[in-house]
Amino acid sequence: MSLAAAPRRRVLADLVARPSDRSRALLADAALVLAGVALVALLAKVSFFIGPIPITGQTLGVIVVGAALGARRGAASLTAYLVAGLAGLPVFAGPIAGPVYVLSPSFGFILGFIPAAFVAGWFAERAWDRKPWLAFVGFVAASVIPFLIGVPYMALILAVVVGADVTLASVLDAGVWPFILPGLLKAAFAALLVPAAWALVRAVDKRKG
Repeated sequence: MSLAAAPRRRVLADLVARPSDRSRALLADAALVLAGVALVALLAKVSFFIGPIPITGQTLGVIVVGAALGARRGAASLTAYLVAGLAGLPVFAGPIAGPVYVLSPSFGFILGFIPAAFVAGWFAERAWDRKPWLAFVGFVAASVIPFLIGVPYMALILAVVVGADVTLASVLDAGVWPFILPGLLKAAFAALLVPAAWALVRAVDKRKG
């Protein structure tokens, strides 16, 4: 059986008791989505501004939220995060929020968080989040996605809005090279954290049994 055709497995959020009533179940999902928004917003404030794009804890939050909630709820959570920031709530890394943030060089990375959370959740739904080495591979793949959207967006904003002299070398220096090692470290931390949560779940289930 191919990986794409593998059946969906439970993610950590599925272990939360779900009410049998549909409306209450939707409320439970909404609470999980909002909890994901809060986590990413909190980690966004762990930031180091080294240029137009800061190094932040956001990617770690995106990976953990996607893996814990699953593909659809994870993507919904990061969509809600995006909407909250554009609505003016201080959830992004810097002090700027509201619609004007679309002109920020880092906005493309925020857009990329949505598919990144989906991919992290997709791997978790195939049980890649149970073993650290598999989780690391899946989480690194998810971590790459914001750069596929964010780097071209950053280059466009710097060239059109800021009026900077944009070259391939300057784009890589500003939006790629400084983030490789921190990205790998965040993926590695998530690859230890999420499997550890599963190990704790198994230990609790074993004690109950």
